[in-house]
Amino acid sequence: QVQLVESGGGLVQAGGSLRLSCAASGRTFSSNGMGWLRQAPGKERELVASISWNGGSTYYADSVKGRFTISRDNAKNTVYLQMNSLKPEDTAVYYCAAGISSYVVAHKEGFLDYWGQGTQVTVSS
Repeated sequence: QVQLVESGGGLVQAGGSLRLSCAASGRTFSSNGMGWLRQAPGKERELVASISWNGGSTYYADSVKGRFTISRDNAKNTVYLQMNSLKPEDTAVYYCAAGISSYVVAHKEGFLDYWGQGTQVTVSS
């Protein structure tokens, strides 16, 4: 059974930092691009960042560019999202996902249908 388990979320003040982790089990995703998406209450799920299979290419939404960094460790089947200078508008449930190809994913539809429970990030002003 394929599982993606996100962790690292929490409550943080504006300007603070969090590091999210996503551990995959049941299969390896070392050949897949990976991504982080988020969904705030009443809003559609949006793509935040993605990374190619070897970490050589990355994509960031304009809203997080310069503040968030995505990385991966294929040996651990894990992908990370370092979030700095957090803003209240970053508040959402964050999900990781495996891309349908090896490359960077630039749209939210470009992921396999494996979803974890997500991890809540709340940024207070």
